[in-house]
Amino acid sequence: MTAWSYSSIKTFDQCPKKYYHLKVAKDVKDIPGEAALYGTAVHEAAEHFVKDGTPIPEKFAFMRPIVEKLDSIEGDKHCELRLGVSKTDTGYVPTTFFGKDVWWRGIVDLVVINGAKAYMVDYKTGKNARYADPKQLDLMAGALFVHYPELETIKSALLYVVSNELIPKTHTRDKMGMYLSVFEDELERLEGAELSGVWNPKSGPLCGWCPVVECEHHRPRRR
Repeated sequence: MTAWSYSSIKTFDQCPKKYYHLKVAKDVKDIPGEAALYGTAVHEAAEHFVKDGTPIPEKFAFMRPIVEKLDSIEGDKHCELRLGVSKTDTGYVPTTFFGKDVWWRGIVDLVVINGAKAYMVDYKTGKNARYADPKQLDLMAGALFVHYPELETIKSALLYVVSNELIPKTHTRDKMGMYLSVFEDELERLEGAELSGVWNPKSGPLCGWCPVVECEHHRPRRR
């Protein structure tokens, strides 16, 4: 099966036809909108502050207290950490982000490792945490356990920097396999679509933003 990520499996779940054109045929591109560009800028500001001590730009002043608190945590800090996991007959093993054997890949915004304990944060720039999905934390925690065998506990969180909301979760090594299988049902459906070549379109509220304009469900975006 094609290597997957949290964002790609969510795209498939949203609409298999959109996934096909973006990830398989690759005949359309999803051009980042204003919200996506804003999110990228926020991530870069947080990364440069923790990594290099670069001051947070004034337009992102609201996130200074949050990032300063994260930066004060003791331990080895890793920003925008790229992880790859390979799935074998005997379990999960670490690999590189673009390794030929990669099964899952993801990028962790911030990880602080201190002995057997780690802190993990994923920045979010949505207006609120209404649609927060802790499964994303599960995947990243599982991958960290694979790559860092000394880790026993990970305190993780989805951090909504605009609304100042925190969705915390604690992960333990004994549940690593469960964390990496939280999208097992979706992956089975994805594998079925790959084998059959059937990528059925799915109508939803985001159809107006979809780059697959020839789809039967595509409609002009309301302005």
